[in-house]
Amino acid sequence: MKGPDTRRARVLVVGDVMLDRYWHGEATRISPEAPVPVVLFRREEARAGGAANVAANCAALGAKAHLLSVIGKDAEGAALRRILHQAGVKTGFHEDASIRTTQKLRVIGRRQQLLRIDFETPPSREVLASKLADFRAALAACDVVILSDYGKGGLAHISRMIGLARAAGKKVLVDPKGDDYSRYMGAHLVTPNLAELREVVGSWRNENDLDRRAQGLRRRLGLEALLLTRGDQGMSLYRQGKVLRVAADKREVYDVSGAGDTVIATLAVMLAAGEPLQRSVRLANRAGGIKVTKLGTAVVTGKELFAT
Repeated sequence: MKGPDTRRARVLVVGDVMLDRYWHGEATRISPEAPVPVVLFRREEARAGGAANVAANCAALGAKAHLLSVIGKDAEGAALRRILHQAGVKTGFHEDASIRTTQKLRVIGRRQQLLRIDFETPPSREVLASKLADFRAALAACDVVILSDYGKGGLAHISRMIGLARAAGKKVLVDPKGDDYSRYMGAHLVTPNLAELREVVGSWRNENDLDRRAQGLRRRLGLEALLLTRGDQGMSLYRQGKVLRVAADKREVYDVSGAGDTVIATLAVMLAAGEPLQRSVRLANRAGGIKVTKLGTAVVTGKELFAT
């Protein structure tokens, strides 16, 4: 399969970043102290998570990725900066000495996740205000904006960002969180999964009822499109007066963590490279199918995506 030239695609990513850490070991017995496995530690690895994983996926597809976010003044923030530099991502990080860089620590035994420990602190309002000025300055050098909301407090000014991006003529894609989607009003496209959509529009009785609720939300928010990711059921793209259903690629699902990051990154890169929305969605669906065959947060390369 031949893909577009993504080298000129420019994507600005803003959102909540995190350091994903993995402790790998062997779990061969149960602790005598409590009914939990004992893991004999073997090795550790660190990867970009959250909005940082979105930016890394953009870069892996050949695009110029620029990431704006907030980190702590700590070793974890420094590690995240190094990982992104190696991935080819341009970073604009504001350091907030009052917080810890968000981390997710996963303990893995026999290639199965046994435990996850999260470390997080919301950033200060002063740091977020200064990030908004950086966002305004970065808009001219991008084609598409991704706002990656993980609910960690880094997108307190998201409504302003959407307004600024639209005024600059940029496409705005949002990976949403929570039950208040009014803050995403005016974005071009929002990408909830089934659970996230249900939290906003309620449960549906059948496919027709789902279509009605999704289209109603799209209209209320003034979106060009709403892309519903549905796991092994593929995706549904809702636009005015039409629905495109894309079946999932048949693959063995190994780990779904970070799949939404890969999907929205692929969608943004393809749109920035000049692909029409419908083809961009099909490619994003394919990329998500490739990602779930990999352990943990991971990137999908252009070579993988366009392999025949």
